[in-house]
Amino acid sequence: MSDANLDDMEEGEAPEAGPKKKKGGIGTLLPTLLKFAAIGIGALLFIVTVSVITYNIMNDGGKAQTNVTDPSSPYIGRKPIYAWYTEIGTVTTKTRDESSVSVMMNLGYDQADQVASSELSQRKYELQDFVRRYFAERSSDDLKPENEERLKTEIKEQINKRLLENARIRDITFIKFDVMETF
Repeated sequence: MSDANLDDMEEGEAPEAGPKKKKGGIGTLLPTLLKFAAIGIGALLFIVTVSVITYNIMNDGGKAQTNVTDPSSPYIGRKPIYAWYTEIGTVTTKTRDESSVSVMMNLGYDQADQVASSELSQRKYELQDFVRRYFAERSSDDLKPENEERLKTEIKEQINKRLLENARIRDITFIKFDVMETF
């Protein structure tokens, strides 16, 4: 370079090698978009993972929750009137710990549900067998009065899942529930 060109340049500037290249454009925009998309997908996966883990912890791994509400609570609405299936009769069996239990129970279903009435009548003997097996698998400690609501909920859920196809049991009442422990 000549001295004239060097004099025109300010201190610290490098001489230009050629025409200036434009910065920006699609070449720099694409990596930036991909980076933000990856961050968004990662955040979404994190949120879904935390939500699933939290849901499973709150529901004890998907087990059915049994909510026993206080009947004297002012926040409970009126209980619907059900039709009752009363043909199960008294079932007497031995418990797991060789105590004797005698149970007479009624199954409540929606009044307008004619399918439930028919299906329950057709499954009378299966229901009796289910009740006998259910109480034979329990111990006398499981059958204490303070566990009655839990027992009703378990029986209702198992009948609805295992025995009935179209009908649904909404409530259970024990007319007779005697546990005689052997000594």
